[in-house]
Amino acid sequence: MLASGSESTGGPDTQGATQGADTATGDANTQILQELERMRARIEQLETELKRRDAADPPSAAVATAERSPSAAIPLRASATATPPAQENLSTPSSQPGKPPKAEPFSFADFTWLNGNARTKTPAFDSKFFTPEIRSDVDYIVDFNHPADDTIGGSSEVFRANEFQVTQFGVGGDFHYDHVLARLMTQFGMYSFTTPRNDASPARGQWDLDTAYRYVSEAYGGYHINALNGINVEAGIFMSYIGLFSYYNFDNWAYQPSYVSSNTPWFFNGMRVQIFPNEHLKIEPWLINGWQSYGRFNHRPGFGAQFLWRPNGSISLLGNQYFLGADTLGIPGRIRYHTDDSLQVKYYDQPERLLDKAAFSLTGDMGCEHGGGVSCAGDSTQIVNGQRVVAPKQSFLGFMLYNRLWFHRDLFGFTLGGGKINNPGRYLVLLPPINGATAISGTPYFSENPGNPYKAWDASATFDYMPSQYITFRWEYDHRAANVPYFTGRGGITPPGGNTGAPGSVVPGWFPNLVRDENRLDLAILVKF
Repeated sequence: MLASGSESTGGPDTQGATQGADTATGDANTQILQELERMRARIEQLETELKRRDAADPPSAAVATAERSPSAAIPLRASATATPPAQENLSTPSSQPGKPPKAEPFSFADFTWLNGNARTKTPAFDSKFFTPEIRSDVDYIVDFNHPADDTIGGSSEVFRANEFQVTQFGVGGDFHYDHVLARLMTQFGMYSFTTPRNDASPARGQWDLDTAYRYVSEAYGGYHINALNGINVEAGIFMSYIGLFSYYNFDNWAYQPSYVSSNTPWFFNGMRVQIFPNEHLKIEPWLINGWQSYGRFNHRPGFGAQFLWRPNGSISLLGNQYFLGADTLGIPGRIRYHTDDSLQVKYYDQPERLLDKAAFSLTGDMGCEHGGGVSCAGDSTQIVNGQRVVAPKQSFLGFMLYNRLWFHRDLFGFTLGGGKINNPGRYLVLLPPINGATAISGTPYFSENPGNPYKAWDASATFDYMPSQYITFRWEYDHRAANVPYFTGRGGITPPGGNTGAPGSVVPGWFPNLVRDENRLDLAILVKF
């Protein structure tokens, strides 16, 4: 009988094979241990190199472009939604040891679908110090009124008919390093003349402010504070956001915005503080020279604030408030108030379908002035030097509504929209450039006096082809109408021999040809890097 232990021992051949296997296993284990030791040494070397690099090059606060804008500002309106309207430079707070980093404001979703917001998702070039930006806007406008002088009036975006024109060309970008922020955007082309001519503040004092700032659309600097979800303190020229549409047409759903946007400010010159209590909310107070003005009209600055709330990736709620500005040249007692509020909703999002996205924007504006011979509430009676004087109503009421559809993974876009305004007193009506008239000169051919009512409405249809995130080919049809002759008719608004006498002055024997409506076809190529 064999013992139980004899079965497991085996014969001589089995013992030799077992000894050989043990030797091979030992050699393999030795090789594995040697390889692990080499890997450990390499890891230690890499860790040392990383520590040395971090010590020599500490990270600075990150700066991300969330909009245009708004939009350092959300270009909501110059961007908006303001950036803004018009672009928003949002500095991310650096994380502290033991605490998770806070989310960048509005980084929880893609908001490139917003009206007034650039649709570029990634910059063409970026660095730790500078993010460049280049914009080009070239148009060809077919005006069916066929003005003899090719001049279009009553718009802050479209100026010449039946010609190729560079509406705007800008070069600049965002600087960001060690919590310090700055932004510069130049403007060349039609904007460099047409935007300054709508500002009457350079008439007060010296130094030709409209010339000094003519080629600048944005220029400001500031500092980022690591508190809450970030606080930015900035001063200079920045986008105003009021009116939802961006100053830059590339950012918008339409080329010619309705009156609520076209007749309200594109820029402010002053100081702002962007406060981000969390990633969904921005509170931004302003202290500014005035209502789209390089300087002050009188002896009082203007005050305002923006409130932007985005509870999720499909809703954006924007409120802009302006108050206490004395914005009528030479009348210090006339004070302005204005509220501008917008809602944008993306109500359909199916990226794999032919119709892949749909959204709408709704904006409502109310404003008024009181004092200095006018009244907010309506015609009122005042006693001036013992005489009974009627103060006419000076107010602004308007809305605009746009609906946009995207097709074939955002390759095509189609927008329908329009709006309406009622402006008793005409204090926000753009002055037609009759005989070279400007906001400073005025013109006897079109009154902007209190008590002269102005009512207008418009509608547009826009088709976009967007083969790249950096370019838009745009075709748009616009119809605009007013209750008084306002738009350029076939005879034009320039005297036969060109501008005659002082800007806006009377030319004996000549009258401009103003009509109550206009129909246009706007063709444009829009580029943004």
